Amino acid sequence: MKIICVADAYVTAEMMEEGVRPRLRAEDTMQTFFFGYPDKERMRDIVKTIEAYQIDDLPFPEGLLEAVADADLMIVHLCPINKRLLEAAKNLKAVMSCRGGIENIWLPGVKERGIVVASNPAHNANGVAEFAVGLILTETRNISRADAALKRGEWRKTWPNTPTYIKELNDLTVGIVGFGAIGRLVAKKLSGFGCPIIVADPYAKQEDTDYYRFVTMDELLAQADIITLHARANGAIMGEAEFEKMKPHSYLINTARSYLVDSNAFRKAMDSGKLLGAAFDVFETEPDIPDFYRKYDNITITNHRGGDTIDSYSKAPIYAIESYLAFLEGTPLRFRVN
Repeated sequence: MKIICVADAYVTAEMMEEGVRPRLRAEDTMQTFFFGYPDKERMRDIVKTIEAYQIDDLPFPEGLLEAVADADLMIVHLCPINKRLLEAAKNLKAVMSCRGGIENIWLPGVKERGIVVASNPAHNANGVAEFAVGLILTETRNISRADAALKRGEWRKTWPNTPTYIKELNDLTVGIVGFGAIGRLVAKKLSGFGCPIIVADPYAKQEDTDYYRFVTMDELLAQADIITLHARANGAIMGEAEFEKMKPHSYLINTARSYLVDSNAFRKAMDSGKLLGAAFDVFETEPDIPDFYRKYDNITITNHRGGDTIDSYSKAPIYAIESYLAFLEGTPLRFRVN
């Protein structure tokens, strides 16, 4: 089997080599290419282009189109699998993505060719889940605000949530919207805090456990003191109607996608006092975020760092090759796309 790995500034060539090569069989061969720019800041525009499904004109690494002509498997992160590449890859049987999103893969083309595609939405799941729990604690307990005040020389005693009393997590109901890999990890991590956990996800298996229970979205909005978003959707799932249904003086946490929250509806909820606080790691425009996020004292904002851990990138190639080799032996791919 001939394997082509395409690294980038996130999943580096070293990670591909160290993750894939030691796990190959004697008859397998491997070649590694590098896609895009060597620094993450310059890659930001390419990521935006990919997530807008505009993959046709992105440049390929030199020599890649020739190398894929007889490749059986490609392991990629951000490199586009578009019409031009598929026309060159006459022998391609599978594409294993190191990321959760598949915007860089032309699905109609791979489907027509019968090429197996699998993503890895769990590659940064633990990192994002940790970050979400961190934002919950930071916002509800005013951690970042206390830090900023002390650095200004101010011993601050009151906070936006002081009038309603600052509660411990075990006295707050957390609502998790979206119960995939990240949502499940958030629930597991929060279980140690002793807080009631409710879940809304129409696509997940509806089963209650000792530490969480399933509810409808309307029930979650009405009951949760903290709502944390971990869903994938084609548009906003938090609009004016949803904010109206939320429990008064609740918190909203978003480490998923910016478009899940209607920004105008969010501003109204903040201005009206319906929300006691919020924490956002994702924004509709990055890195130049809208000014209104900066005006609120009761919001914690971070610069899209939820899944940015060395573990989330270095372990992805290992998962990709191990999953595909197991697939060849008859084990179903966990995150098969087509």
